[in-house]
Amino acid sequence: MKFTKYGRYIGEPADAIDLDELMKRLGDFLLQSGFESQYYGLSEMDAAHSMEALREAILRALQEGDLLPDDAMSEELRDLLQDPGALNSEAMRDLIDKLIERMTQEGFINPQQPPQVTPPPQNTPGGSLGRPQDPQSSEARFEITDKAIDFLGFKTLKDLLGSLGRSSFGRHDTRDLSTGVESGGISRPYEFGDTLNLDISETLANAIRREGAKVPLQMDYRDLMVHQCEYQSSCATVLLLDCSHSMILYGEDRFTPAKRVALALSHLIRTQYPGDTLSLVLFHDSAEEVPLSQLARVQVGPYYTNTREGLRMAQRILLRQRKDMRQIVMITDGKPSALTLEDGRIYKNAFGLDPFVVGETMEEVNKCKRAGIMINTFMLATDYSLVQFVQKITQMCKGKAYFTTPYNLGQYLLMDFLQRKTRTIH
Repeated sequence: MKFTKYGRYIGEPADAIDLDELMKRLGDFLLQSGFESQYYGLSEMDAAHSMEALREAILRALQEGDLLPDDAMSEELRDLLQDPGALNSEAMRDLIDKLIERMTQEGFINPQQPPQVTPPPQNTPGGSLGRPQDPQSSEARFEITDKAIDFLGFKTLKDLLGSLGRSSFGRHDTRDLSTGVESGGISRPYEFGDTLNLDISETLANAIRREGAKVPLQMDYRDLMVHQCEYQSSCATVLLLDCSHSMILYGEDRFTPAKRVALALSHLIRTQYPGDTLSLVLFHDSAEEVPLSQLARVQVGPYYTNTREGLRMAQRILLRQRKDMRQIVMITDGKPSALTLEDGRIYKNAFGLDPFVVGETMEEVNKCKRAGIMINTFMLATDYSLVQFVQKITQMCKGKAYFTTPYNLGQYLLMDFLQRKTRTIH
C-alpha cells in the first residue's frame, strides 16, 4: 500500500520578501538617467537594462537590511549578505534569480533573451549549423513595464504627499461645473462673516448631542456648522524637462529625481484631476514632446540647453488646450546655451550667458506672457547670473521661481501644483 508523508513546509527566503518594498528600493536603478554610464547616456532612449546590473542592484537592496525577515534567514545567508563578493555565490545568485522570477510573474519587468550570433556560412561545414557564440558574450537584458512605471509614480506620490502632511490623495464627491470642479469635502463651525451655507445634518446633530432628542429642538449659535469646499479649476500643464549634459555633471544626478517627480505628478493628475492634462517636453539641443509612458526610459545626453525651443513647443501644446489655466513647469539646472536658427541650424555657446541666446529666449517668454501662459521655474543651481536670469523670467510671466535641490524638488513642485489647483471658498 502506498503512503504519502506530509511534512512542515519551509518557504523559500525569496518568498518572504515584500516585492513592493523591493521595487521601491530599486526605483533609482530602474529610472536611471545615464549618471552611472561610462559615456553619460549618449543614447536618449535606453529601453533595456542589463540583467547582471539588476542582480547587483537587488544585492545592494538586500544588503541594506530590513527586506528579509529574521526568521527567513539562515546563518549562511547572513554571512553571505556581509560578503562583498556575495554575487559569486551560487546560493545568493539562486535567491536573486528567484526574486527576478517573481518580478517577472508580477509584470514589473520583461526579460529579453540575448541574440545568438553564429559564424558566417563559409566558415561552417556544409549542411550543418554554425555553433553559437558563448552566451556570456551576449548579455541578457530586461525592460521595465508600464505597470512598474505606474507603481513607482504611485509610491513617489505617496511619499511626497506624506511629507506634506496629506493623508489622502484628494477628496471625493466631486461634481463638474462650467468653470471648474467643486469638491464637497468638509464642514466646520460657523464663524462671524461666513456665508451661511449651513450643513443641516451636522448642525442638527450638534443640537441633539447638546439638548437630547426632543421636540421642539433648541438650536444654539455654537451648533451651527457650514460647508467648506474647494474650487478646483481645470488646468493644462506642460512639464518642460531639461535633459542636457549638465543634469548629470558635477558628481550629482539631478535628472532621476526630476523623472520621479514627473511620474508622481502624472499619477496625481490621472487619478485625482481627470479633467486636467499633463504633457512632457524634453529640451536639449532642440526639443520634442515625449509620451509620459516613455518618461522612465529617457536618459540625458551630450546636449546643450535650448530653452527657447522648449518654450516654443510647450506653447504649441498649450494653445491647443481649452482649459481655465495653462502653465509651464520648467525644471532645469543650467543656463540657455543653444538656439535653433531660422534655417534649422543649432547655434551653441556654453561660455557664459550669451546675449543673443538670452535675448531670443526672453522674447519667447514674452510670447508666453501675451498668451496668458504662466511659467513656474524649478532651478537646480544657485549661480548668481542664473538666479538673475530666472528671476527675470518670473517677473515677466508673473510666475514663481523655486531655487531648490534634487532632494526637495518634489515637495516644492507638488505644493505649487496643489496650491494653484485649489482655492478655499465658503
